[in-house]
Amino acid sequence: MYNGKFKNIINLPHHVSQKRPMMSVYDRAVQFAPFSALSGYEEAVKEEEKRVTLTDDKNTKITNIIYN
Repeated sequence: MYNGKFKNIINLPHHVSQKRPMMSVYDRAVQFAPFSALSGYEEAVKEEEKRVTLTDDKNTKITNIIYN
């Protein structure tokens, strides 16, 4: 038996709207799907990666900065 602060409403029946149709499981899931806050960001990063080429020397310097 539940004795918490919602004990007066815990056993009430679930509300079903008379005005709005029930949302499909798919539509409910879409509400919580990940989204891209910055549209086009991923594509821009990929384009920049293609544009920038590193020599072995630059790559070594960057690696040393990151890991040392």
